[in-house]
Amino acid sequence: MSDRSRADSAHISPSAHYTGYVWYRHHLSDAAFATPFGRWVHGLLTPIAWGARVGFGLDIEHLLLQRHLLLDARLTAAIEERGVRQVVEIACGLSPRGRRFCQRYPELRYLEADLPGMAVRKRLLLHSEGWLNGRHQVRSVDILAEQSLEALFAGLDRTEPVLVITEGLVNYFERPVIEGFWTVLAAQLKAFPQATYLTDLYPDLKEHPRYRQLRWGVDIVGRLTRGNYPLHYRNAGEIVEAFARCGFARTQVLDPALHSQGLPPITQATLVRVIEAST
Repeated sequence: MSDRSRADSAHISPSAHYTGYVWYRHHLSDAAFATPFGRWVHGLLTPIAWGARVGFGLDIEHLLLQRHLLLDARLTAAIEERGVRQVVEIACGLSPRGRRFCQRYPELRYLEADLPGMAVRKRLLLHSEGWLNGRHQVRSVDILAEQSLEALFAGLDRTEPVLVITEGLVNYFERPVIEGFWTVLAAQLKAFPQATYLTDLYPDLKEHPRYRQLRWGVDIVGRLTRGNYPLHYRNAGEIVEAFARCGFARTQVLDPALHSQGLPPITQATLVRVIEAST
């Protein structure tokens, strides 16, 4: 990876404060995950979110909940139906998922990872609340450094299934960069008897009834996060082909509108897709 690509990864963690506050607002996490900065950013974006909702029918928080809860649902199915006991959440930010799932499943080993600054913050948060222990840990990782990803997986049990999650990560990177990460990740996952990767992405849905407004919203997100926020693929077929090229054997592209159990009511055409890929 180029030095430019590595530097771009530093733009991701600040946005975690906003989503962390959104999870708290919707009763998905404890108050400890809601930072003052996250509250401030949420207040700053409230007029923009209101305008998008009223003017264009795009509810930003609703969209975030769609992806978050569908990822939760697929993780629950993996644990209860396929016996997954090892979970790695990369770019974890201030996600409460590790805390919630470790409470729900006492036998689960949950490894959270993020860039060093955010990893330190998350580790201190979990430790101060008494939630960090031998089966719930936080590590530093740079997804654009192959050795860093290899070190992250080194302590896992290679005789047991594993599931990896990234949420809110993919569309921060240009397509060659994120596909490079997927290729390295697939190679790491092939060392396990069963491995699943869950992520979300936003396709370039030109047929979407709000496509122009969607592009406007994407441009706003890009400015706020100091990136381009590219939309990589036009449809599910292109997504499946991309994951196959990167080394994944099977890929499902899940639309929250068609997999809505436990999700907020779907009142608008869905933008986000959840990907479930396995090696």
